[in-house]
Amino acid sequence: MDYLEYKGYKGSVEYSKDDNCLCGKVQGMGNKALILYEGTTINELRKDFEEGIDSYLEGCKADDV
Repeated sequence: MDYLEYKGYKGSVEYSKDDNCLCGKVQGMGNKALILYEGTTINELRKDFEEGIDSYLEGCKADDV
């Protein structure tokens, strides 16, 4: 299975026939968080994935986690 990697986080790469788009979720988060992302191209998917990770990390920093 292909995956994306950014700042030590890995995310799945899947295709949704129903939505006609690429999608995925960050792996290994347990019940801490659910980070989903999507895009119509691999570049859009990667950008949304990286923005999701950055947003999660900013939230952790703001909450002193």
